[in-house]
This record gives sequence, C-alpha cells and structure tokens, in this order.
Amino acid sequence: MTSSLSFVLRELRLGILIAFTMLLPSRIFAQKDTIHEKQYGGDTVKLVPDGTEGVLLVLRREDAPVKKLPPNEFDGSASTFRIGMGYIHDGTTYIQSDEFKRQMDSAGLDVHSQFKVRDFRILGSGVMKGTKRYLAWKFAYMYDGDKSVWMLRESGVTIGAPELKGNFFIGRTKEGFSMIKVMNGHSPWGLERQMALDVIPILADGIKYMGYYPKSRLFTNLGLFTNATSKNQSFATFEWQGIARVGWLAINDAKKNTVLHIAANLRYGKPKNRQITLKSRPESNPTPQVLNTGVIEADNSTHIGYEIYYRHNKFLVGSEAMVHSFYSDKFGNHQFYGGNVEITYLFTGAIHPYNTSTSVFGFVPVKKSVFKGGIGEIEGVVRLSSLNLNDKSVKGGQFWRITPMVNWYMSRVIRLELVYGYGVLDRFGIKGPVQFFETRIQFTVM
Repeated sequence: MTSSLSFVLRELRLGILIAFTMLLPSRIFAQKDTIHEKQYGGDTVKLVPDGTEGVLLVLRREDAPVKKLPPNEFDGSASTFRIGMGYIHDGTTYIQSDEFKRQMDSAGLDVHSQFKVRDFRILGSGVMKGTKRYLAWKFAYMYDGDKSVWMLRESGVTIGAPELKGNFFIGRTKEGFSMIKVMNGHSPWGLERQMALDVIPILADGIKYMGYYPKSRLFTNLGLFTNATSKNQSFATFEWQGIARVGWLAINDAKKNTVLHIAANLRYGKPKNRQITLKSRPESNPTPQVLNTGVIEADNSTHIGYEIYYRHNKFLVGSEAMVHSFYSDKFGNHQFYGGNVEITYLFTGAIHPYNTSTSVFGFVPVKKSVFKGGIGEIEGVVRLSSLNLNDKSVKGGQFWRITPMVNWYMSRVIRLELVYGYGVLDRFGIKGPVQFFETRIQFTVM
C-alpha cells in the first residue's frame, strides 16, 4: 500500500489534493455558473448540459423573437430535438521487436496491421418544455467495431437541481472516475484514454449528481450504480459501485483564458461473482489487450486517484494517476497502479473550452474550416503513460508508452489524427519494445 500511495504522490508533484464535498442551499436560479449564455441567431440563449459528457444543449426563451436553429436541431411542441452521429476509423501498423513477438506468442495474441471501424454511434437528445425545472433526455446507440455488436451508450434523463447548484442524471452513463473518462469519447486530445483507466468500466446504470459551487469554485460528481439492468453487458464487471469525484477549480479566468483544475477520484465497488479480470490495450484500439491478470478473486475494491490540469490560452498540461486495490479474505489483497502526464498546444489559436456544469474540457471550436478557405485548427500532443498489473502472484504485465501526435481539426465535424508511439511491455520475464504508427479519421455531429 505504501509504495502505491508513494507513486500517486510522486506523480502529483504539486502537493496533496484537498477535496471537499459541499451541498449549499441556493435560490432557484442559482445555476448561473453552470448554465452558460451566448448569442445565437440574434437571440440570447442558455447552454445546458446534454447528459454528463460535457456536451451542451441550447435552451431558448419561450418568447424569443428569433428561432433560428442549427441544422441538426428541431423545435417541437413538447420538446426540442437534436440528432447527432459519430464515426471513427482507425489504421495501425507496427514495428515489433523479437522480444515483443515472443511475448505475443506466449499470450496467444495476434498483433498485425489493421484498418478498421472503431465505432459508429447515433445520438438523440432534447429539452422538455413546460416543466418547472430543467428536464432533458438523451439516447445513444453505438456499433462497437472491436466486438462487432450494437450497444446502448449514455441514455437517460437530466434533471436540473438549482437548489443544489447542479444536475442529476438517471440512466446509463459514465461512472465519473477521471475527467478523461467522463469526457465524450470524441473530444479528448489523445488517441485513446490512458491504460490505467481500463480497470474502470466505461459505463454503468444508476444515478449521478454533478454540482459546481461558484463562490468557492468547488465541484463534485457523485454516483451510485448497479448492474441490475446490465448483467449481460461486457462492461458490467461489478455488481454495484459508488463514485466520488471532488475538486477545486483553483483558477477560472475567462479574460486570460486560464484554468487550473484539481480533483480527487474515489471509488468503491463489489466485483461480480467476487471475481475480476483486468485487461488493458496499449492505448491503441486495434491492438489486443497485451496486459491481462487472469481471474482475480476479490470481495470488494477501492480506487483512488488524482487529476490536475492547467490551461493557459493555447497551452494545456495535465496528469492523472490512480491506485486500484482489490481485497479478498481468502485469497489475499492486490494493488495495481498507473498514470500519465500529457502536454498539448494548439498552434492555430483555439483553446480547449472548460465546462463547469460537468467539470470537463469540451470540443475544440474551429474558427474557419478547410472547406471555407481556412486551415482549421492544428494541435500537437505528447503523452507519457504507464500501467503496472503485476502484484505478488498476479503477473498481468507492465507497459509504458510515449506518444507524440498531431490533431488536425479540419472542421467542427472532421478531425484527422497522426500518431507515433513507442512502448515497452514487461511480461513473461521479457521486456519487449514495440513501435506504433497510427492514424484516425473522425466525424462528429453533436
């Protein structure tokens, strides 16, 4: 336990996080800092959360003089309606060392060049009319290219709770552990989420509260989930779990385009059938899960980590690290840890916008697309990450990777990614280097 906590503290470097959970009484319209206003089509509108992933919906006054809507939005009598879609296609090839090839033979895995669909998703959402408080709905259905199956993604209802300066979401959603895990899968600057997050299921069914308190600039995400309605889903590896993501928006200076976000992530769960298998890909979706613990006996688990992000204008630097602990009265306890550090820079002047309603960064705005005579937005990213799934008798392997990459946001809809990765797998008593050459084309309408 001591060595694992030391890892987290070493990664943080800026000090021990102080996290508070505060639920303060407020007036009915106290959500001013979590509901943003802007001008659209000559009308002043409010931007409200569309689920929990940092995407926003437009909320207009009933007596608004102008009703000009984006092309994918419609204004019905009972609800607004927005349709959306997302498509990602990945290409990956490798230079594998002889040692890495031997490791793949031992694991029974086939690593080869691929050009394949990662996912395709269909989205629908809207805001109900005539309700006393903010009430929105969301539906998402996705084709998973890796498993070749269709599955329900974030779907449910968002209920405004201005008395608590936040919102509740009920349905299927992201648990809330880690900013990057919460963010919409099309919006992060990296190719894939870091390896250490693969231990946390991508989805869960339950209820989640998201709050932001403007005076203190504290925020919290609290969730409670069960697999009662998702027992047969591949992501449902826990019978139930509770989540707390609490933090402080230390700096939120709109004039200077500066944000400092600090948070702690806490999780407690009960693995399904008191067993769990931890697996992870090396941040490459077409690549097999080269880290694998096999079945671990576990009565319950705890997960603790930090996240810290600093953005100033075009520059953003961030880090997340975590410790995953699994406990068994009969078979002993095991701990695994991992984390990352990453830097991004938008050369063309855009910034990653910060959303206080869900305490995450959103999609990069494109000032002038390549289809209107511009160059879009170009971003450079460097990430260093690692995950260790070795502990005592469990030998799941350890992998570290460094990833320089370029994001070209050609328009609000189209994004191209060019990626190089160098990593080393430590497993089966061998250290095997491998190089990744990857590309991604992404289409997003939200």
